[in-house]
Amino acid sequence: MLTLGISMSAQWIKQSVNTTASLRGLSVVSEKVIWASGTGGTVIRTIDGGKTWKVIVVPGAEKLDFRDIEAFDAKTAYILSIGNGDSSRIYKTIDGGATWRLQFQNKEEKVFLDALACWDRNSCIAMSDPVDGKFVLFDTKNGGEKWNKLNTDNMPPAKDGEAAFAASGTCLITQGKRNAFLVSGGNDARVFRSTDRGLTWTVADTPIVKGTVGSGIFSIAMRDAKNVLIGGGNYEKPDDAKNNVAFTTDGGATWHAPGSAYPNGYRSGVAYLGKDTLIAVGSSGSDISTASAGAWKNIDKENYNSVEVKGRNAVWAVGSKGLVARWK
Repeated sequence: MLTLGISMSAQWIKQSVNTTASLRGLSVVSEKVIWASGTGGTVIRTIDGGKTWKVIVVPGAEKLDFRDIEAFDAKTAYILSIGNGDSSRIYKTIDGGATWRLQFQNKEEKVFLDALACWDRNSCIAMSDPVDGKFVLFDTKNGGEKWNKLNTDNMPPAKDGEAAFAASGTCLITQGKRNAFLVSGGNDARVFRSTDRGLTWTVADTPIVKGTVGSGIFSIAMRDAKNVLIGGGNYEKPDDAKNNVAFTTDGGATWHAPGSAYPNGYRSGVAYLGKDTLIAVGSSGSDISTASAGAWKNIDKENYNSVEVKGRNAVWAVGSKGLVARWK
């Protein structure tokens, strides 16, 4: 576990990557292998812990915005693009980005993909903003050879004006072998939870700020099956520092605010650095906290979108204008 003293002596180290894409998708596979994705059909990858980066523009996707990426090794990754109609797509590579296969291309006018998450390299789930009062879900059980639309009759309906934010690829996550979590914003800020790979869902209210198109929950991170952190705020008021994180210790049935200690503004990505050490990033900077958010300390004012942790030596963040940073 990282202690507060160790964390405060650490800092973000910017990387030199030959891209100006706005990066939001981030997948940290190991200390050596990191993938990210963003605007202009861009995917970046390192296999040497950030010493060198390969910048890829997916053929035929030059106008797409890849908001999420899920990678499993140096060769295998899924990417998801957002947009109305056929701009919402899922691609996959099995050769390190040398070639990409278009696996899913949306054909429904109102569907707008936000994120995808995987239980393993063959079993994944993707989500769209609500259509006719229900979030839209797709899954694959065979590595993306076929994506199926899930029946959401057993999912609580979305409220009017409730949707999800494709801000960091972390509004939808998986945990263990069967659990999935989906977070919302807009007119409400709720957490939807499934324990059977998306077949049935429950929903819980949270104390996160809500009620405007730019407010709500943007990111969810899990320490384990019981302890979960959500983060967000209002991206239209990026310096507002209240009701932008909350916690659960019962697997998501109930959520509580940390009291008076909050990150220093809107945060689109949150993660656990250790058992009781947390990090939050957003357009107005990044913050670190210990002991279940007993206090938050601002690190910097960079424009971040996403953060992901795969052990204390594999902590990465990405953001606007090609920003890539390693926690060291």
